[in-house]
Amino acid sequence: MNVQSAPRPKEDRAPRVSGLPSLTGLRFFAAMAVFLYHVTSSQLTPFGGGTAQQAGRILGVAGGLGVAFFFILSGFILTWSARPDDAPRRFLRRRLVKLYPNHLVTFVLALVVFAGATGWKTWLPNILLVQTWSWDPAVSFGVNGPSWSLGCELVFYLCFPLLYRWIRSIGPRRLWAWACAFLAAVMALPALAYAALAGGPTMPGLPVNAVQSWFVYQLPPVRMLEFVLGMLMARIVLTDRWIGVRIHHALALCAVGYVVALHVPFLYTLSATWAIPIALLIPAVAVADVQGRRSPFRGRVMTWLGEVSFAFYLLQASVLTGGAVLLADHRPFGTMAALGLCLLAWALILASAHVLHLLVERPAMSHWSRPRAAGRHGARTAPPVQDAAVDRVGTS
Repeated sequence: MNVQSAPRPKEDRAPRVSGLPSLTGLRFFAAMAVFLYHVTSSQLTPFGGGTAQQAGRILGVAGGLGVAFFFILSGFILTWSARPDDAPRRFLRRRLVKLYPNHLVTFVLALVVFAGATGWKTWLPNILLVQTWSWDPAVSFGVNGPSWSLGCELVFYLCFPLLYRWIRSIGPRRLWAWACAFLAAVMALPALAYAALAGGPTMPGLPVNAVQSWFVYQLPPVRMLEFVLGMLMARIVLTDRWIGVRIHHALALCAVGYVVALHVPFLYTLSATWAIPIALLIPAVAVADVQGRRSPFRGRVMTWLGEVSFAFYLLQASVLTGGAVLLADHRPFGTMAALGLCLLAWALILASAHVLHLLVERPAMSHWSRPRAAGRHGARTAPPVQDAAVDRVGTS
Protein backbone atom coordinates (compact mmCIF):
# COMPACT_ATOMS: atom_id res chain seq x y z
CA MET A 1 0.00 0.00 0.00
CA ASN A 2 1.28 3.47 -0.83
CA VAL A 3 2.33 5.14 2.43
CA GLN A 4 1.02 8.48 1.22
CA SER A 5 -2.53 7.14 1.18
CA ALA A 6 -2.34 5.37 4.54
CA PRO A 7 -5.31 6.26 6.75
CA ARG A 8 -5.02 7.32 10.35
CA PRO A 9 -4.53 4.40 12.76
CA LYS A 10 -7.69 2.87 14.16
CA GLU A 11 -8.48 0.42 16.93
CA ASP A 12 -6.73 -2.95 16.48
CA ARG A 13 -5.47 -2.03 13.02
CA ALA A 14 -1.97 -3.26 12.16
CA PRO A 15 0.68 -0.58 11.47
CA ARG A 16 0.73 0.49 7.83
CA VAL A 17 4.48 1.14 7.63
CA SER A 18 6.44 -1.99 8.49
CA GLY A 19 8.78 -1.38 11.38
CA LEU A 20 7.96 2.35 11.79
CA PRO A 21 11.28 3.37 10.16
CA SER A 22 11.40 6.83 11.73
CA LEU A 23 11.26 5.35 15.22
CA THR A 24 14.04 3.00 14.20
CA GLY A 25 16.16 5.96 13.10
CA LEU A 26 15.30 7.97 16.20
CA ARG A 27 16.72 5.18 18.37
CA PHE A 28 20.24 6.06 17.28
CA PHE A 29 19.92 9.60 18.62
CA ALA A 30 18.94 8.16 21.99
CA ALA A 31 21.99 5.87 21.93
CA MET A 32 24.10 8.88 20.94
CA ALA A 33 22.78 10.81 23.94
CA VAL A 34 24.07 8.05 26.21
CA PHE A 35 27.40 8.04 24.34
CA LEU A 36 27.82 11.80 24.82
CA TYR A 37 27.09 11.41 28.51
CA HIS A 38 29.70 8.66 28.89
CA VAL A 39 32.44 10.27 26.80
CA THR A 40 32.24 13.51 28.81
CA SER A 41 31.95 11.90 32.25
CA SER A 42 34.71 12.71 34.71
CA GLN A 43 36.09 9.14 34.61
CA LEU A 44 36.29 8.85 30.81
CA THR A 45 36.60 12.32 29.32
CA PRO A 46 39.72 13.06 27.25
CA PHE A 47 39.19 16.79 27.84
CA GLY A 48 40.86 18.74 30.58
CA GLY A 49 40.36 21.84 32.69
CA GLY A 50 37.42 24.11 32.05
CA THR A 51 36.51 22.35 28.81
CA ALA A 52 35.97 19.08 30.67
CA GLN A 53 33.84 20.78 33.30
CA GLN A 54 31.74 22.62 30.73
CA ALA A 55 31.24 19.52 28.55
CA GLY A 56 30.34 17.45 31.60
CA ARG A 57 27.82 20.04 32.76
CA ILE A 58 26.10 20.41 29.38
CA LEU A 59 26.10 16.73 28.37
CA GLY A 60 25.82 15.23 31.85
CA VAL A 61 22.02 15.22 31.54
CA ALA A 62 21.99 13.47 28.14
CA GLY A 63 22.20 9.96 29.58
CA GLY A 64 18.87 10.32 31.37
CA LEU A 65 17.28 11.51 28.12
CA GLY A 66 18.50 8.46 26.19
CA VAL A 67 17.40 5.88 28.76
CA ALA A 68 13.99 7.49 29.30
CA PHE A 69 13.45 7.42 25.53
CA PHE A 70 14.26 3.71 25.33
CA PHE A 71 11.88 2.79 28.16
CA ILE A 72 8.94 4.80 26.78
CA LEU A 73 9.65 3.55 23.26
CA SER A 74 9.68 -0.04 24.50
CA GLY A 75 6.17 0.23 25.95
CA PHE A 76 4.93 2.08 22.88
CA ILE A 77 6.22 -0.29 20.22
CA LEU A 78 5.32 -3.51 22.05
CA THR A 79 1.75 -2.27 22.46
CA TRP A 80 1.61 -0.97 18.88
CA SER A 81 2.67 -4.36 17.56
CA ALA A 82 0.87 -6.61 20.05
CA ARG A 83 -1.70 -9.22 19.03
CA PRO A 84 -4.45 -10.18 21.51
CA ASP A 85 -4.00 -13.85 20.58
CA ASP A 86 -0.22 -13.90 21.07
CA ALA A 87 0.79 -16.46 23.71
CA PRO A 88 2.94 -15.05 26.54
CA ARG A 89 5.45 -17.84 26.02
CA ARG A 90 6.02 -16.91 22.37
CA PHE A 91 6.25 -13.25 23.27
CA LEU A 92 8.86 -13.84 25.99
CA ARG A 93 10.85 -16.10 23.68
CA ARG A 94 11.15 -13.33 21.07
CA ARG A 95 12.10 -10.74 23.66
CA LEU A 96 14.75 -12.89 25.34
CA VAL A 97 16.30 -13.72 21.98
CA LYS A 98 16.42 -9.99 21.29
CA LEU A 99 18.21 -9.22 24.57
CA TYR A 100 20.51 -12.07 25.44
CA PRO A 101 22.83 -12.73 22.46
CA ASN A 102 24.16 -9.16 22.38
CA HIS A 103 24.20 -9.08 26.17
CA LEU A 104 26.31 -12.22 26.46
CA VAL A 105 28.85 -11.08 23.86
CA THR A 106 29.27 -7.62 25.42
CA PHE A 107 29.39 -9.19 28.89
CA VAL A 108 32.41 -11.28 27.85
CA LEU A 109 34.01 -8.26 26.17
CA ALA A 110 33.60 -6.23 29.36
CA LEU A 111 35.24 -9.00 31.40
CA VAL A 112 38.20 -8.88 29.01
CA VAL A 113 38.45 -5.08 29.26
CA PHE A 114 38.42 -5.24 33.03
CA ALA A 115 40.76 -8.27 32.97
CA GLY A 116 38.20 -10.34 34.86
CA ALA A 117 38.67 -8.13 37.94
CA THR A 118 35.13 -8.70 39.17
CA GLY A 119 33.95 -11.23 41.73
CA TRP A 120 31.03 -13.57 41.25
CA LYS A 121 28.79 -11.32 43.36
CA THR A 122 29.17 -8.75 40.60
CA TRP A 123 29.25 -10.79 37.40
CA LEU A 124 26.56 -13.35 38.31
CA PRO A 125 23.76 -10.76 38.78
CA ASN A 126 24.93 -9.06 35.60
CA ILE A 127 24.83 -12.12 33.38
CA LEU A 128 21.38 -13.01 34.77
CA LEU A 129 20.17 -9.41 34.32
CA VAL A 130 19.09 -9.03 37.95
CA GLN A 131 21.81 -6.51 38.86
CA THR A 132 19.41 -3.58 38.74
CA TRP A 133 17.69 -4.80 41.93
CA SER A 134 20.80 -3.88 43.96
CA TRP A 135 21.41 -0.33 45.13
CA ASP A 136 25.13 -1.02 45.39
CA PRO A 137 26.64 0.72 42.33
CA ALA A 138 29.40 -1.88 42.16
CA VAL A 139 26.71 -4.48 41.45
CA SER A 140 24.05 -2.52 39.57
CA PHE A 141 26.61 -0.93 37.22
CA GLY A 142 29.01 -3.88 37.39
CA VAL A 143 30.79 -5.54 34.44
CA ASN A 144 29.09 -3.90 31.44
CA GLY A 145 27.45 -0.84 32.98
CA PRO A 146 24.76 -0.08 30.35
CA SER A 147 23.31 -3.59 30.68
CA TRP A 148 21.51 -2.53 33.86
CA SER A 149 18.73 -1.19 31.63
CA LEU A 150 18.28 -4.68 30.16
CA GLY A 151 17.46 -5.88 33.67
CA CYS A 152 14.62 -3.37 33.72
CA GLU A 153 13.49 -4.41 30.25
CA LEU A 154 13.40 -8.05 31.36
CA VAL A 155 10.96 -7.13 34.14
CA PHE A 156 8.86 -5.14 31.68
CA TYR A 157 8.66 -8.12 29.33
CA LEU A 158 7.60 -10.47 32.12
CA CYS A 159 4.83 -8.08 33.12
CA PHE A 160 3.75 -7.04 29.62
CA PRO A 161 1.04 -9.69 29.00
CA LEU A 162 -0.81 -8.64 32.17
CA LEU A 163 -0.18 -4.94 31.60
CA TYR A 164 -1.42 -5.20 28.03
CA ARG A 165 -4.63 -6.87 29.16
CA TRP A 166 -5.21 -4.02 31.61
CA ILE A 167 -4.33 -1.28 29.09
CA ARG A 168 -6.79 -2.75 26.58
CA SER A 169 -9.53 -2.67 29.19
CA ILE A 170 -9.25 1.11 29.53
CA GLY A 171 -11.89 2.97 27.56
CA PRO A 172 -10.54 5.31 24.85
CA ARG A 173 -11.99 8.36 26.58
CA ARG A 174 -10.00 7.64 29.74
CA LEU A 175 -6.61 6.98 28.13
CA TRP A 176 -5.37 10.55 28.35
CA ALA A 177 -6.37 10.75 32.02
CA TRP A 178 -4.34 7.62 32.75
CA ALA A 179 -1.39 8.94 30.74
CA CYS A 180 -1.44 12.19 32.73
CA ALA A 181 -1.56 10.21 35.97
CA PHE A 182 1.55 8.24 35.01
CA LEU A 183 3.29 11.43 33.87
CA ALA A 184 2.54 12.98 37.26
CA ALA A 185 3.92 9.91 39.04
CA VAL A 186 7.18 10.02 37.05
CA MET A 187 7.60 13.72 37.77
CA ALA A 188 6.83 13.34 41.49
CA LEU A 189 9.28 10.51 42.24
CA PRO A 190 12.41 12.70 42.54
CA ALA A 191 10.71 14.81 45.21
CA LEU A 192 9.82 11.61 47.07
CA ALA A 193 13.44 10.39 46.87
CA TYR A 194 14.80 13.72 48.11
CA ALA A 195 12.37 13.74 51.04
CA ALA A 196 12.31 10.09 52.09
CA LEU A 197 15.77 8.80 51.15
CA ALA A 198 18.02 11.63 52.29
CA GLY A 199 21.13 11.01 54.34
CA GLY A 200 24.29 9.00 53.89
CA PRO A 201 27.36 9.75 51.80
CA THR A 202 26.92 10.99 48.26
CA MET A 203 28.10 8.98 45.27
CA PRO A 204 31.43 10.01 43.70
CA GLY A 205 30.76 12.83 41.27
CA LEU A 206 27.02 13.01 42.08
CA PRO A 207 25.07 15.23 44.52
CA VAL A 208 22.88 12.34 45.76
CA ASN A 209 23.43 9.14 47.70
CA ALA A 210 23.43 5.69 46.15
CA VAL A 211 19.92 4.76 47.30
CA GLN A 212 18.38 7.95 45.90
CA SER A 213 20.08 7.44 42.54
CA TRP A 214 19.10 3.77 42.41
CA PHE A 215 15.48 4.42 43.39
CA VAL A 216 14.86 7.01 40.67
CA TYR A 217 17.16 5.69 37.95
CA GLN A 218 17.43 1.90 38.19
CA LEU A 219 14.64 0.35 40.28
CA PRO A 220 12.50 -1.64 37.78
CA PRO A 221 9.05 -0.89 39.29
CA VAL A 222 9.86 2.83 39.18
CA ARG A 223 11.10 2.78 35.59
CA MET A 224 8.06 0.68 34.66
CA LEU A 225 6.03 3.88 35.01
CA GLU A 226 7.67 5.12 31.80
CA PHE A 227 7.14 1.78 30.09
CA VAL A 228 3.42 1.87 30.91
CA LEU A 229 3.30 5.51 29.78
CA GLY A 230 4.60 4.34 26.40
CA MET A 231 1.90 1.66 26.30
CA LEU A 232 -0.78 4.25 26.99
CA MET A 233 0.52 6.56 24.27
CA ALA A 234 0.37 3.71 21.76
CA ARG A 235 -3.25 2.99 22.70
CA ILE A 236 -4.05 6.68 22.37
CA VAL A 237 -2.84 6.64 18.77
CA LEU A 238 -4.40 3.28 17.92
CA THR A 239 -7.80 4.37 19.27
CA ASP A 240 -7.67 7.63 17.29
CA ARG A 241 -7.26 9.86 20.37
CA TRP A 242 -4.03 11.53 19.27
CA ILE A 243 -4.07 15.32 19.67
CA GLY A 244 -2.19 16.09 16.46
CA VAL A 245 1.22 17.13 17.81
CA ARG A 246 3.70 17.19 14.91
CA ILE A 247 7.36 16.15 14.99
CA HIS A 248 8.72 19.70 14.98
CA HIS A 249 6.48 20.63 17.93
CA ALA A 250 7.71 17.66 19.94
CA LEU A 251 11.37 18.34 19.05
CA ALA A 252 10.99 21.94 20.20
CA LEU A 253 9.56 20.66 23.48
CA CYS A 254 12.54 18.29 23.83
CA ALA A 255 14.88 21.25 23.39
CA VAL A 256 13.01 23.16 26.09
CA GLY A 257 13.20 20.09 28.32
CA TYR A 258 16.96 19.91 27.82
CA VAL A 259 17.39 23.52 28.90
CA VAL A 260 15.21 22.88 31.94
CA ALA A 261 17.29 19.79 32.80
CA LEU A 262 20.40 21.97 33.04
CA HIS A 263 18.82 24.01 35.83
CA VAL A 264 16.90 21.55 38.02
CA PRO A 265 18.13 19.27 40.84
CA PHE A 266 19.96 16.15 39.69
CA LEU A 267 17.29 13.51 40.28
CA TYR A 268 14.85 15.39 38.04
CA THR A 269 17.27 15.05 35.11
CA LEU A 270 17.11 11.24 35.18
CA SER A 271 13.53 10.84 33.93
CA ALA A 272 11.09 13.50 35.17
CA THR A 273 12.31 16.25 32.83
CA TRP A 274 12.00 14.03 29.75
CA ALA A 275 8.66 12.31 30.34
CA ILE A 276 6.38 14.84 28.63
CA PRO A 277 8.61 15.65 25.60
CA ILE A 278 9.34 11.99 24.82
CA ALA A 279 5.77 10.87 25.45
CA LEU A 280 4.72 13.32 22.72
CA LEU A 281 7.68 12.81 20.37
CA ILE A 282 7.34 9.05 19.93
CA PRO A 283 3.64 9.09 18.91
CA ALA A 284 4.24 12.12 16.68
CA VAL A 285 6.98 10.25 14.81
CA ALA A 286 4.88 7.08 14.56
CA VAL A 287 1.89 8.99 13.19
CA ALA A 288 4.12 10.70 10.63
CA ASP A 289 5.20 7.28 9.38
CA VAL A 290 1.66 5.93 9.26
CA GLN A 291 0.37 8.98 7.39
CA GLY A 292 3.41 9.18 5.11
CA ARG A 293 4.37 12.69 6.21
CA ARG A 294 7.91 13.99 6.02
CA SER A 295 10.27 12.80 8.74
CA PRO A 296 13.97 13.58 9.30
CA PHE A 297 14.49 10.17 10.86
CA ARG A 298 13.44 8.05 7.90
CA GLY A 299 15.76 6.79 5.19
CA ARG A 300 18.30 4.07 4.49
CA VAL A 301 21.14 5.55 6.55
CA MET A 302 18.92 6.45 9.50
CA THR A 303 17.31 3.01 9.46
CA TRP A 304 20.72 1.33 9.48
CA LEU A 305 21.91 3.51 12.36
CA GLY A 306 18.78 2.64 14.29
CA GLU A 307 19.18 -1.06 13.65
CA VAL A 308 22.72 -1.09 15.09
CA SER A 309 21.82 1.22 17.99
CA PHE A 310 21.20 -1.63 20.45
CA ALA A 311 24.68 -3.03 19.84
CA PHE A 312 26.11 0.51 19.88
CA TYR A 313 24.53 1.14 23.27
CA LEU A 314 25.92 -2.05 24.80
CA LEU A 315 29.44 -1.67 23.36
CA GLN A 316 30.19 1.92 24.24
CA ALA A 317 31.15 1.52 27.89
CA SER A 318 33.74 -1.19 27.19
CA VAL A 319 35.31 0.69 24.27
CA LEU A 320 35.42 4.00 26.14
CA THR A 321 36.73 2.40 29.35
CA GLY A 322 39.38 0.46 27.43
CA GLY A 323 40.46 3.64 25.68
CA ALA A 324 40.62 5.57 28.94
CA VAL A 325 42.84 2.90 30.47
CA LEU A 326 45.18 2.88 27.46
CA LEU A 327 45.46 6.68 27.44
CA ALA A 328 45.49 7.19 31.20
CA ASP A 329 49.11 8.40 31.23
CA HIS A 330 48.42 10.96 28.50
CA ARG A 331 45.20 12.60 29.67
CA PRO A 332 44.04 15.31 29.56
CA PHE A 333 44.37 16.27 25.89
CA GLY A 334 43.97 19.57 24.12
CA THR A 335 40.52 20.42 22.81
CA MET A 336 41.10 19.41 19.18
CA ALA A 337 42.94 16.22 20.10
CA ALA A 338 40.18 15.30 22.56
CA LEU A 339 37.52 15.91 19.91
CA GLY A 340 39.47 13.69 17.53
CA LEU A 341 39.62 10.92 20.13
CA CYS A 342 35.88 11.20 20.74
CA LEU A 343 35.22 10.90 17.01
CA LEU A 344 37.58 7.93 16.76
CA ALA A 345 35.84 6.21 19.67
CA TRP A 346 32.45 6.86 18.07
CA ALA A 347 33.59 5.38 14.76
CA LEU A 348 35.12 2.34 16.48
CA ILE A 349 31.95 1.68 18.49
CA LEU A 350 29.78 2.12 15.40
CA ALA A 351 31.90 -0.28 13.32
CA SER A 352 31.90 -2.83 16.16
CA ALA A 353 28.14 -2.43 16.54
CA HIS A 354 27.66 -3.18 12.86
CA VAL A 355 29.67 -6.38 13.22
CA LEU A 356 27.79 -7.42 16.36
CA HIS A 357 24.45 -6.72 14.72
CA LEU A 358 25.39 -8.56 11.54
CA LEU A 359 27.04 -11.62 13.10
CA VAL A 360 25.13 -12.05 16.37
CA GLU A 361 21.90 -10.09 16.70
CA ARG A 362 20.36 -10.72 13.28
CA PRO A 363 21.24 -14.43 13.06
CA ALA A 364 19.96 -15.03 16.58
CA MET A 365 16.67 -13.29 15.85
CA SER A 366 16.29 -15.16 12.57
CA HIS A 367 17.10 -18.59 14.02
CA TRP A 368 15.55 -18.59 17.48
CA SER A 369 12.79 -15.99 17.65
CA ARG A 370 10.35 -17.78 15.34
CA PRO A 371 8.72 -21.03 16.48
CA ARG A 372 8.95 -23.96 14.12
CA ALA A 373 5.76 -25.18 12.54
CA ALA A 374 4.50 -28.63 13.39
CA GLY A 375 4.46 -29.71 9.75
CA ARG A 376 6.24 -32.82 8.56
CA HIS A 377 9.01 -30.81 6.92
CA GLY A 378 9.62 -28.73 10.03
CA ALA A 379 9.29 -25.48 8.08
CA ARG A 380 9.31 -22.29 10.05
CA THR A 381 6.23 -20.18 10.21
CA ALA A 382 6.49 -16.76 8.61
CA PRO A 383 6.65 -13.96 11.18
CA PRO A 384 3.51 -11.85 11.33
CA VAL A 385 3.73 -8.17 10.44
CA GLN A 386 3.56 -7.19 14.09
CA ASP A 387 6.53 -9.35 15.05
CA ALA A 388 8.61 -7.97 12.23
CA ALA A 389 7.77 -4.45 13.28
CA VAL A 390 8.72 -4.81 16.93
CA ASP A 391 11.89 -6.77 16.22
CA ARG A 392 13.07 -4.12 13.80
CA VAL A 393 12.43 -1.22 16.16
CA GLY A 394 13.44 -3.29 19.16
CA THR A 395 14.44 -2.14 22.61
CA SER A 396 17.62 -1.63 24.44
